[in-house]
Amino acid sequence: MIVLSAFNKDEHGTLIPAFEPRHMKREDTAVYIAQTLVNDYDGVVVWCHEGNPAIGEQGSSVILFQSGLVPEFD
Repeated sequence: MIVLSAFNKDEHGTLIPAFEPRHMKREDTAVYIAQTLVNDYDGVVVWCHEGNPAIGEQGSSVILFQSGLVPEFD
């Protein structure tokens, strides 16, 4: 599962999602789109979960691309 997310800071400086996370089919496409968004948002990240979600196996998050401010990922 590959996910693209973007964030902005609110008036208190708290990071809030700029839009709902977008599930992407391909890593290279997700990273390309994220790179086009870096000037529009305070933070952009593409991440994936290792493992096989189809059988309930979920590994740790792996950041594939990050720019700016994004929340901590576990």
